[in-house]
Amino acid sequence: MTQIGQNEQAHSLTVPGQDGEPVTLAWAALTDTGRRRQQNQDSVLAQPPYFVVADGMGGHAAGDVASDAVVKRLAQRVSGDFAEPADLIGALYDAAADIADYSRESALGTGTTVTGAVLTLVEGAPQWLVFNIGDSRVYAQMDGVLSQVTVDHSVVQQLVDAGTITKEQAEQHPDSNMITRAVGFNELPSPDYWMLPMLPGLRLLVCSDGLTKEVRDDEIALHLRSGADAASTARTLVQRALELGGRDNVTVIVLDVLAQGDGESAGDAAGAGGEPLDDTRPRRRR
Repeated sequence: MTQIGQNEQAHSLTVPGQDGEPVTLAWAALTDTGRRRQQNQDSVLAQPPYFVVADGMGGHAAGDVASDAVVKRLAQRVSGDFAEPADLIGALYDAAADIADYSRESALGTGTTVTGAVLTLVEGAPQWLVFNIGDSRVYAQMDGVLSQVTVDHSVVQQLVDAGTITKEQAEQHPDSNMITRAVGFNELPSPDYWMLPMLPGLRLLVCSDGLTKEVRDDEIALHLRSGADAASTARTLVQRALELGGRDNVTVIVLDVLAQGDGESAGDAAGAGGEPLDDTRPRRRR
């Protein structure tokens, strides 16, 4: 397990080329081995511009090495508060090469999921670049409405997409741990991408499946909209996963946009009401 970055209650970022007020963020990251695992194979990076969770593949050799490679390669790419998409994919390719080198010493091979939110600029405006490989997830909450941004790369998600089973049935399916994409196993990284505008009041949750396999989405939503700060919310979510079984390592990052430009704060934010995520609806890219 590798954890990089410190929790922040209010961290201001200056947007290059803009004269308005800086973006102000708060975040907290927390990881736990769980109640049944002997080792924590999750790794987490929580420092601008990267907020990333990597879940080393359970049951495979040295999943902790694979997740460690991803977050360390991303950390090496940090050169400012905002990143280019090319920096992200370059780090994932470097991590895949590191994992391949290690895997030559292992008959089983190893790999990791990875998901996260990256601070980037689109035509000079700050946005979130959300990405995933595997079944770790990013959720977005705006105006009390929770949406799952990422789509799992898993066998059961394919069954859900085909209409063969429901989302509720997927959670109990015997193949629920089988993923269809990973970083490692001699495959080139193939993330999916979504863009989210940087709006005050937006709360993101980045998490491994150690949370989502234990805590239902409706309860996750309840805790995210409780009004508690990022650190308290992260502790509550991890504790609930442990109380409900803690069958796997559990890692979460809770990330809040407190203010963005012109001094607008989360409490003053307009455009967040109405339809779920309204103007913040994610736009998917591959």
